[in-house]
Amino acid sequence: MRVFLIAGEPSGDRLGEALMAGLKELCPEVQFEGVGGPLMQAEGMESLFPMDELSVMGIAEVLPKYRHLKRRMHQTAEAVIAAAPDVLITIDSPDFCLRVAKEVKAKSDLRIVHYVAPSVWAWRPKRAEKMARVVDQVLALLPFEPPYLEAVGLRCDFVGHPVVSEPVASDAEVAMFRDAQGIGDAPVLLALPGSRRSEVARFMPGFGAVAARLVEARPDLRVVLPAAGPVLEEVRHLAQDWAVAPVILDPTAQDAKEAKRAAFRAADVALAASGTVSLELAASATPMVIAYDMSWLSWQIMSRAALIDTVTLVNLVSETRVVPEFLGPAFHPDDIAPALLNVLDQPDLQQDAMSVTMDRLGLGAEAPGLRAARAVFDGLAG
Repeated sequence: MRVFLIAGEPSGDRLGEALMAGLKELCPEVQFEGVGGPLMQAEGMESLFPMDELSVMGIAEVLPKYRHLKRRMHQTAEAVIAAAPDVLITIDSPDFCLRVAKEVKAKSDLRIVHYVAPSVWAWRPKRAEKMARVVDQVLALLPFEPPYLEAVGLRCDFVGHPVVSEPVASDAEVAMFRDAQGIGDAPVLLALPGSRRSEVARFMPGFGAVAARLVEARPDLRVVLPAAGPVLEEVRHLAQDWAVAPVILDPTAQDAKEAKRAAFRAADVALAASGTVSLELAASATPMVIAYDMSWLSWQIMSRAALIDTVTLVNLVSETRVVPEFLGPAFHPDDIAPALLNVLDQPDLQQDAMSVTMDRLGLGAEAPGLRAARAVFDGLAG
């Protein structure tokens, strides 16, 4: 069996890794081709080009790179058609992946599966109808998503979110991490400015200003920043301007995964860019504040199109609004810092919502990557 996969950012790379492992478990002779990051490559795929070329977020941010991205879209579609796999699986990154799917569908009858349902419940609901023209099946991470896709005739399988199967650091590992970093019993702020270069460039100055205000109020506070691989040097460079020097975790270190897990669990509170990271924090029972900024044009377009009043997945899945958000024009360090201090003072306010979120995402059930693989095979058989 031959499978062509496309992922465009680190979160998609993680999904692809788990799915590929599940496919290999069910069909050991499976062969992979496509576009992916280091995790997918470690599972046995040679990437057509570096995945981080696709990791661009925001309408205004994409425009300068549109011609190059369009060339990559056509190159990828041609590679899919030439490979003639049994199935094409596109993973998240809908603006890129679904354009590739459209071109492939126009030239072949290849079965196409899209992993991660588009957030039609959040904005641009007509995307479901457009997707149904080029995609045969959708694998959903969130339990409330299938009805939105099924309403337009698409098969949609809820397969659970991979965050529920990822290991969480033990008390002993947390203690070792705090000792190794010289943190001791000090309160810890986990700073998570994103994994894309555009995010890091936009958020790091503001995150640094927030950290400075927190340390003014809590002089014993320590700041830990787990950097993503593609942006490590940018993070190091921009952190030099912070008034508070963070402990930067190197993703290339031998114990990088263990250190990151321990940092997530050791933290007393996190300041995070919006996205999947809120679920990783919930898995570690670490309360959080979400802050996300974007260009004026992107904010104007997206805020007008939004169908929901929160972007934080913990809030959405748990059907609460306990995680504070500072989005777009509200991205001000003077407002974010007090919210973080309030969470530090009342750490239990988010615990129930985080627990409910993990249960609803499939905690304790079969691993999502394997569930996704089963759904792919079931779709091929049906």
